[in-house]
Amino acid sequence: MEHLLEEFAPVSTAEWEAAIARDLKGADYAKRLIWRSEEGLAVKPYYRAEDLKDLAYLDAEPGASPYRRGTRATGDWLIREEIEAEDAETANREACAAVAGGAEGIAFSGVLVESDADLSVLLRNLEEIPIHFERADEKLVRLLSERLGAARSVARVSTGCDALANVGFAAEVIGKAPDGFVPFTVRGDRFEEAGATAAEEIGFSLAAGVDFLGAMQERDVETGRAAAALEFSFAIGANYFFQIAKLRALRMAWARAAESYGGSRSEGRAQIAARTSRWNKTLYDPHVNILRATTEAMAAVLGGADSVTVASFDACYRRPDEASRRLARNTQLLLKHEAEMARVADAAGGSYFVEAITDFLAREGWKIMQGIEAQGGYRQALADGAIEAALERSMAAREKAVTLRRRIFVGTNQFANPAEQALSRCEAGRICETRRGTRTYEELRLRTERHPAAGGVTPRVLLAEFGDVKMRAARSHFAANFFACVGFETVTRRFRKAAEIATAEGELIVLCSADTEYAAIVAELMPKMKAVRRSTPVIVAGNPEDAGVLAGAGIADFVHVRSNPVEVLTKWQERLGIKN
Repeated sequence: MEHLLEEFAPVSTAEWEAAIARDLKGADYAKRLIWRSEEGLAVKPYYRAEDLKDLAYLDAEPGASPYRRGTRATGDWLIREEIEAEDAETANREACAAVAGGAEGIAFSGVLVESDADLSVLLRNLEEIPIHFERADEKLVRLLSERLGAARSVARVSTGCDALANVGFAAEVIGKAPDGFVPFTVRGDRFEEAGATAAEEIGFSLAAGVDFLGAMQERDVETGRAAAALEFSFAIGANYFFQIAKLRALRMAWARAAESYGGSRSEGRAQIAARTSRWNKTLYDPHVNILRATTEAMAAVLGGADSVTVASFDACYRRPDEASRRLARNTQLLLKHEAEMARVADAAGGSYFVEAITDFLAREGWKIMQGIEAQGGYRQALADGAIEAALERSMAAREKAVTLRRRIFVGTNQFANPAEQALSRCEAGRICETRRGTRTYEELRLRTERHPAAGGVTPRVLLAEFGDVKMRAARSHFAANFFACVGFETVTRRFRKAAEIATAEGELIVLCSADTEYAAIVAELMPKMKAVRRSTPVIVAGNPEDAGVLAGAGIADFVHVRSNPVEVLTKWQERLGIKN
């Protein structure tokens, strides 16, 4: 086996490039094969060992500074489950059930803790389980610090309390914090869900962490203690390899930052809690959310997260029940115990592509952090609105890609099922709790769903195929997919004569054929429709050169790949009487 590759002659990069050029047959290499990520990286079609020749720390072992390959010698991680219940008794019961079902850690996201008595109820039978309190104010942090300080042996406890909300309070808590208590969090997950690119997530999180270390140093808190009191929380999105590299890059950058503040190499070990993103989960075709969450959990594990939370597939539109929570939990159990992803540390290490992205994101994130430092630091940049402005720019680009269907959400902005009904399963206000990429399309669909309840009829779109065999099928498939995104029923029929189309049923008619055939059929169809006193709007599927002439003849609209679906679909909802 060890001599197997010797049978194959080495192939140089020049030879690969020559082969690609032959296959392209004159087509533009950059346009066809280079993908530019939202972070600005020009991603090549392949990577080789030579792409890694100038990268540092490739030989670092897992668990060794600067933690490029992770902070542990194995790939194991903590399966953390989120509990939404607000009542302490209920939250405890659900948490205990989750642990019995395989969860290894608990994150309480909704429970309100007012006293030590509430804590006693909440933590009953969970003394040996790592616990995270997502909603933690200063009162709860004090309660936890006092309780843990009095306990002899407890599992790790952390909170989502903002590290920079009150740096004086933070210094006080860290000075008294018992071992195993991580009282503060840098919320990188909020950056991802506000539109940040992977590089911006690293840069902003790093800037917040550095600001915290500086504030603690001013208050005579040792860097090691300050760093140990901090957890980084990240949401893991859909860009698989970039999400893996994001966590690897953050660890490298944080190790460098901690060392620059006088911390030892071991004190630069970032603690990372990851969870699946909320931004890319959908109300329609919601079981696709299971697939999205699975790949996101895999990315978190391969990126070396210390704990991973998988949200239930239905969390974006209702409070998850036991079945959906179990499904989310089992996603991680399968990855750990059947896929055996915990056995190998940094399984992505050595991948030319992943290593190249890791280096790029670490450098770009560091530059962003330096830019924020030059503006006076994270808190100043936040107060000045600089970070919010950057997030809005990134979010606008991301949402534009969704609107124009360059970023695909199966079941929502592409390949939707127009017969699917989601209104009945939505809890009031739930779908508006977080900003999600598909909200605009979902609002259109829900508007269509509400229309029959208000006494209306769901519009039926007639896809009228004629002429060119290849083009008529392609155009009708495109139009059916287009109008399904708004929940309109579509019916496809093939016609030979314009008179047949003029009398066919439908609240909207879409002509489907080749561009060269539209002029003739329109010239015949429109007079016939006028003769039978029919005012049904007629649309052309395509963007023919003579679109102006066709519009003058009575064509109401054109739908094609350059159309803005949200604008077009909103317009036709209103034209057909569907309103808010």
